[in-house]
Amino acid sequence: VQLQASGGGLVQTGGSLRLSCVASGRIFSNNGMGWFRQAPGKERESVSAISWNGGSTVYADSVKGRFTISRDNAKNTVYLQMNSLEPEDTAIYYCAAARGSYGSRGADVYAYWGQGTLVTVSS
Repeated sequence: VQLQASGGGLVQTGGSLRLSCVASGRIFSNNGMGWFRQAPGKERESVSAISWNGGSTVYADSVKGRFTISRDNAKNTVYLQMNSLEPEDTAIYYCAAARGSYGSRGADVYAYWGQGTLVTVSS
């Protein structure tokens, strides 16, 4: 099982980016997915998570109303639409696949992790 994240880049404050994470292998359509991020000098934190069918989503308070997680099971892809970006959003963003059907903001439910994509927001 491999997870390939992409879509990061350099954007100005207030801009938008859409991250994608493509899963290879048999795992995806029955598994919850999550996005995490790690800023320089900080611990990894949960950003958002989504259930296997997209019916349940959760967000960190810091991104509520600005970020939207979604998935397309036909494409084995989970997305993170990020709007109104702030310098505090600068981090490496990682996608992860849960062992079960529901995502969670807790890292311990995730069995597979992607390599990360860098998001830099300039002020």
